[in-house]
Amino acid sequence: MARLADFLATARARGEIIHPAEQDIFAALNHTPFEAVKAVIIGQDPYHGPGQAHGLSFSVQHGVPIPPSLRNIFAELETDLKITPPTHGNLQSWAKAGVLLLNNCLTVAEGAAGSHQRQGWEAFTDQIITRLNDHRDHIIFILWGRMAQAKGRHIDRDRHLVIESVHPSPLSAHRGFFGTRPFSRTNAYLQAHNQTPIDWSL
Repeated sequence: MARLADFLATARARGEIIHPAEQDIFAALNHTPFEAVKAVIIGQDPYHGPGQAHGLSFSVQHGVPIPPSLRNIFAELETDLKITPPTHGNLQSWAKAGVLLLNNCLTVAEGAAGSHQRQGWEAFTDQIITRLNDHRDHIIFILWGRMAQAKGRHIDRDRHLVIESVHPSPLSAHRGFFGTRPFSRTNAYLQAHNQTPIDWSL
């Protein structure tokens, strides 16, 4: 973390614009504390366009156009739970309901996807997953795409539910994302283990 802090300080000093804003870097952890986590959705990087990212995977701030992958997530939500897609892409209510919206890396340089990979974030977010795996029971890990699946390869599938599919990106969604019903499967698992289901409406 010290090395990562140095990397970010150096990047800012040379004028690099970093997303999300500094106060939002740990938003996923702030909105969904350890003991409140019911489900985890793993993303890759924050969005790298101006004003998009606010620290939650797949989520964008109010007033920002809904990205294509999130549109596909909303389409599956409608098919799965008959929830009408919202007119915004802000998933903060999911986070407050117990869905940890965790990216693999928590920062990115503007206009440069993947630019903060291999600087230390992966080790940090791996530890979050490891601690949830080891010290909590009956969490649902939703792993969309190869990167998320690789990150979740050590999850104890006897103690937790793992839902895997291709990524909801328009490039892959039609090859096995649609029809996977992750939202209803999550709630059925929670109810089976005497937990309150998640309100997925936005």
